[in-house]
Amino acid sequence: MSGTSLDGLDMAAVEFSISEDANNNIDYRIIKTSTIGYTPELRQAIIDCETMSGEQLVHFSMYLGHFFGKQARKFLDENNLTVDFIASHGQTIFHQPSKGFTLQIGDINAIASQTHITTIGDFRSLDVALGGQGAPLVPIGDKLLFGQYPCCLNIGGFSNISYDKDNKRIAFDICPSNIVLNLLCERIGLDYDKNGEIAKANTINKDLLNKLNSIPYYINNKKHSLAKEFVKSDVLPIIDKYDMSVEDKIATYSEHIATQIAKQIVGDTFVTGGGAYNNYILNAIKSKTDYKIIVPDNEIIEYKEALIFAFLGLRRMRKEINCLKEVTGAEQDSCSGLVATWVD
Repeated sequence: MSGTSLDGLDMAAVEFSISEDANNNIDYRIIKTSTIGYTPELRQAIIDCETMSGEQLVHFSMYLGHFFGKQARKFLDENNLTVDFIASHGQTIFHQPSKGFTLQIGDINAIASQTHITTIGDFRSLDVALGGQGAPLVPIGDKLLFGQYPCCLNIGGFSNISYDKDNKRIAFDICPSNIVLNLLCERIGLDYDKNGEIAKANTINKDLLNKLNSIPYYINNKKHSLAKEFVKSDVLPIIDKYDMSVEDKIATYSEHIATQIAKQIVGDTFVTGGGAYNNYILNAIKSKTDYKIIVPDNEIIEYKEALIFAFLGLRRMRKEINCLKEVTGAEQDSCSGLVATWVD
């Protein structure tokens, strides 16, 4: 798993057990995890993908796939692990489902060539081709692996939530989160706001907060997936109009995140993602809702998305639905993911 925060590659070796009775109960066990941090050079190269030529982008996608594959092979060898397949989210470069396309790079053929293991990827494109948003994909894992919690909230580059309503899974992106906070922190030479300490120590600008909360997406009841294009077009232009300290902008945007999340919570909520470590945002959410906010252990906080992409891969290999139309808006459910099959 490599997300919009571009902090590194998350890897999780997972074992699934599925009962073959009428209930088809699913258990999982995380065997081992690791995160490989990106160098500043690799991180910048990924950012530069947006302006590469087609030839350069195809070349870099293959390069990144070989990088992912080498890291996966090393992870498996160092931990003496064997696996049935690899499921890779890839790195999102373009996500514009309204225009009918999405692109995650990190070629799965390159991963398979490095690992000698069948590799599954490109989980979003089929849903987009079916008229859906291609996201969010995690809710089927929320439903089947974490169904004991009324709400599942992930605070990552974007915050998203999922829950059951009228026997359907409801899921959508709430707002850009760490992707904006990290961009602001970069302006003062930091990678991120550790524990929300900057936000806590600085001042919320109420006018900026009101402008952010008035972005049409938050007022419109029709929620969907968001991408960095939304950050560039709708969020940063508002923030950059204000002549104030970056620290106060961080405080204000943190309050904005908490406000938007609290509005969408409909029950006791299980929180994962890097934002689960941001005490300022968590406390702000708690102050705005009467529901319990449940934070699991660090392994689940950091590797839940990698775990669920392994689960999506499992369902792809079993030819089971892994993408829900009720979540993405597609014309039908699908079993998504391309497969690069390795044969010894």
